[in-house]
Amino acid sequence: VGWSAVSPVRALRGATTIDEDTREHLHDRVIALLEAMFERNAIDHDQLVSVIFTATADIHSAFPAEAARKFGLGDVPLLCAQELSIDGGTPWCVRVLMHLESDTPRAELHHVYLEGARSLRDDLPD
Repeated sequence: VGWSAVSPVRALRGATTIDEDTREHLHDRVIALLEAMFERNAIDHDQLVSVIFTATADIHSAFPAEAARKFGLGDVPLLCAQELSIDGGTPWCVRVLMHLESDTPRAELHHVYLEGARSLRDDLPD
């Protein structure tokens, strides 16, 4: 059995918020987030290992993974969970943790925070 080199697994973060709790709006915002993560990090679909989404408890219209499947990630393991409900936390927020194979150094990854989620990581460059 031959052995081949594999790229290291990296984790990429992102988040966005919605303005209304409807399936279509949530799908639009999650797809925009995924598009930005793919574009800013030159991600190829085959690099993906898995994607974990969390949504705040005030989101009821749809699972973020539905939007990811609509985006074309139906063959990638996807998981949704509820975000912790913390006083003063960002409402109507969807967060994502994307695992991918990449030779890009961790410090050069571009985490993506859109809409009302920009304030979650104001320490990151735009």
